[in-house]
Amino acid sequence: MKPLLLSLLLLYPVALSAAPSAGERPNVVMILADDVGYECFGSYGSREYKTPRLDALAAGGIRFVNCHSTPLCTPSRVNLMSGKSNVFNYETFGVYPQGEPTFANHFKQYGYATAVAGKWQLKLNQVGGISPQEAGFDTFCIWNYPGTSRQRYWHPSLMQDDRLLALPEDSYGPDIVTDFLIDFIKANKHKPFLVYYPMMLPHDPFLPTPDSEDRMEKNSKKNFVDMVQYVDKCVGRIENVLIELGLRENTLIVFTGDNGTNSRISSQLDGHLVQGDKGSTRDRGTHVPLIANWPGHIPAGQVNKDLICFSDFFATLVEAAALPPKKIKDGDGWSFWPQCLGKDGTKREWIFGYYFPRPYAKQFNDRYAHYEVRYVRDRRYKLYDNGKAYDTIKAVLEQNPLVVTKDPLPVRETLQAAMDQYPKKGRRIEYERVVGKQE
Repeated sequence: MKPLLLSLLLLYPVALSAAPSAGERPNVVMILADDVGYECFGSYGSREYKTPRLDALAAGGIRFVNCHSTPLCTPSRVNLMSGKSNVFNYETFGVYPQGEPTFANHFKQYGYATAVAGKWQLKLNQVGGISPQEAGFDTFCIWNYPGTSRQRYWHPSLMQDDRLLALPEDSYGPDIVTDFLIDFIKANKHKPFLVYYPMMLPHDPFLPTPDSEDRMEKNSKKNFVDMVQYVDKCVGRIENVLIELGLRENTLIVFTGDNGTNSRISSQLDGHLVQGDKGSTRDRGTHVPLIANWPGHIPAGQVNKDLICFSDFFATLVEAAALPPKKIKDGDGWSFWPQCLGKDGTKREWIFGYYFPRPYAKQFNDRYAHYEVRYVRDRRYKLYDNGKAYDTIKAVLEQNPLVVTKDPLPVRETLQAAMDQYPKKGRRIEYERVVGKQE
């Protein structure tokens, strides 16, 4: 892999001189599930969770097995939407930094109709962040936005185009936002569109879904299983409308998760117990599913082992749509679109991670108010900025650091050189108040 973009630009494998005409542009549907790791999907080997629509997308396209996020909601969203590591632009929890372009801004610039629905969590009253309009979205239906309450599932509090919706008590948030996106797709079927679906599911509270056998069920694990299956149902509903409108052959669907599963949830995978580790920089906090499907373009049945990080999504979506590349100051993303097409592409030798979710918290004593940390990893080894290193295959929980004198790290110099390319400290912005725990 090349050194960290010395020109401080996001580079693409091929520079395009002009955007294709509107009739040639594909539609893009980017789906981000909330708090669910790789272990919760049938295509990744799970037998506990029924995810037939996502499994079919994986079988008919490409499934990546080494995709890593930032391990908490807001940091991963800032990372994904901006195309750069959090060390360059992350301010604090619940805030997307003002002035940072998003992939939606770029798509909108080239004539795409754009919509977002689901969980926003990128703007706080009187504190900072951006609105969906500032982020490049023509229309939106979102939760966790100024003016909404904490209700996201039953009788949800949703803001649609700056209007708080009056919804019946039996309404279910994921259905409302999915309906909104379906209506958007129907209204824009004759023009290229970008749909960004940062889902509310399956984040806690773990409640029954409309498909649950017992609407009064209190068991968190049973409800979580139902919620994951409702994720699958919502994705299927989006794909169904694309098929019905004759748009499926011209639409790229990308699905991933924002971070690992909640630590209260354990799942069986390949005969092993996988405990969720959201908020932790260990693998089960960062390892997320990644599926891409576009009939006639992405060859079916691919399983790819290349390292992917959230900085890479901006570049990938733009290259997939054949839009001119976006120059991003400090951008460290690489397009994995060639891999989607079955080509070698640019293969990462390592991923850089930065985690400091609440820089202005008074204490850094839990996974959601974590101390500042930097690390670099390849597909097996991980090196932290305190010098500790781990073999993530033999010690996935990082309980046994490698001892330099006994367990020399064969790629230590490479990983350290990679880390040295990044700032030693993250961005600092003064705020008048400390942001509360609203993960």
